Amino acid sequence: MHDIRMIRDNPEAFDAGLARRGLSAMSAEILAIDSARRAKIQAAEEALAARKAASKLVGAAKAKGDEAEFERLRALVGDKKAEIAKLEEESKAEDARLNELLMGIPNIPADDIPDGVDESDNVEVKKHGSRRNFAFDPKEHYEVAGAAAGLDFALAAKLSGSRFMVLSGAMVRMHRALAQFMLDTHIDKNGLSEMWVPVLVRDEAMYGTGQLPKFAEDSYRTENGWWLIPTAEVPLTNVVAGEIVDEATLPRRMMAHTQCFRSEAGSAGRDTAGILRQHQFEKVEMVTISRPEDSAAELKRMLGCAEGILEALNIPYRTLVLCTGDTGFGMRQTFDIEAWLPGQNTYREISSCSIAGDFQARRMNARYRPEGGKPEFVHTLNGSGLAIGRTLIAVVENYQQEDGSITIPDVLQAYMGGNTVITPEGTLA
Repeated sequence: MHDIRMIRDNPEAFDAGLARRGLSAMSAEILAIDSARRAKIQAAEEALAARKAASKLVGAAKAKGDEAEFERLRALVGDKKAEIAKLEEESKAEDARLNELLMGIPNIPADDIPDGVDESDNVEVKKHGSRRNFAFDPKEHYEVAGAAAGLDFALAAKLSGSRFMVLSGAMVRMHRALAQFMLDTHIDKNGLSEMWVPVLVRDEAMYGTGQLPKFAEDSYRTENGWWLIPTAEVPLTNVVAGEIVDEATLPRRMMAHTQCFRSEAGSAGRDTAGILRQHQFEKVEMVTISRPEDSAAELKRMLGCAEGILEALNIPYRTLVLCTGDTGFGMRQTFDIEAWLPGQNTYREISSCSIAGDFQARRMNARYRPEGGKPEFVHTLNGSGLAIGRTLIAVVENYQQEDGSITIPDVLQAYMGGNTVITPEGTLA
C-alpha cells in the first residue's frame, strides 16, 4: 500500500509512476478523499473541544442558579455529542474509501527498470550455460518415453479435471529429489532458514501480500473462508505482520517447500499440454525481510540463490529484468529466470525474484526499530527457488536421450538411490 504522506507531498511523482504502468493519474481522487477525511477529523476534534468547554460551564451555571444558561449549555453538550458521533462515523467512511482505493493501486516501479507494455519489452541481463547439441530432434517432456511412463493425465482428469497431474515411479521420485536438493542447497550453501507453513490462510494474509482484493479470482477460497495459498510468499511474508521486528534479526531469510494452488484465471488455452501450467503444484519459495538500505543487495543475493540451482543442475538459463508493463502488482522490480527447454526450443520462466520495498509492509503493518529511532517499515522480497514441476520439465528435456531414456543429473543421483538413468520404460537403472 502507498504512503498517503508521499502522495500529498509529491502527487506528480506518484502519477508519473502510475503512468509508467499504463495507468491514469489518481492523486487528485486520492487527495480529495484524504482532504474530506481530514476535514471530518478536524471538525470532530473542534466539536469535542467545544463539548469539553461547555461541560465545564454546566456545573458553574447550576451553582449560580442560572437555569436558562444551564439548560442552554446542557443542550449544547448534547448537540456536540451527536455532532461528534456523526463526524466520526463520516470520517471512518472516508477512511474506508481511501483504504479501499489505495489497496487496489499497484506498487510504483523502480526508477531503473525498463518501460514497456508487456513481456516482449523485458530486457535480458544475463545468459548462462551452453545449449546441448542434440543428434536427434528433442521432444517435449510429456513425449519423452521415460517421463511419459510416469505422467498420467487421464487419471488426473478422472480425479480432478484438467490442469492436474498424477506422477508415479521414477518421475515422482525425481520430483521429490529436486525438492530435497533445493532445500538442502538453500540451507547448507545459501544460509536460508527453512520453515513449514500452512497452505490455508486468512483474508488478512492475502491482503497483506497483495493478492486481495484485486486478484481474488486467481486463487481458491474454501467455503469456511480460508484461502489456498498461490505461493508460500503469503504465509512467509506474513510472519512479521503486525510486528516491530528486532533490527538485530534482519535480514531474515526464510524459505518453505509447499503445495501451491492457482486457478489460472485468464489462461484458458495456454500451455494445456504437459505439466507446465497446473492448478496444483509445488515450489520452494524464498522470502527475505530486510532493512530498506539492504534490500537491493538482498535481491541480488536471492537471485543468485535461484540461479545457482540451475547451474548445479547444468540447465542453461537466461535472466531478464521485467519492464513496467510486466512487473507484478505489488512489486517495484522483478527479475525472471527462464530455463532452456529444447523440446519447445525456447526459454520458459522457472523463477521470479522480486522486491516490494515497503509496499507489503504497509499493508501488513510490519516494522522494525532502528537503534535510537522510531519504528520504520521493513522491506520485503520474494523469489522461487525453484518451481519444482517446471524444474522437472527442464531436467527431462535437457537430459533426454534418443531412445527415450533420461540421464539423471549428477547432483540428483544421491537422492535417486545412486541410479544414473531413467529407462524408456520409466524405471531407474
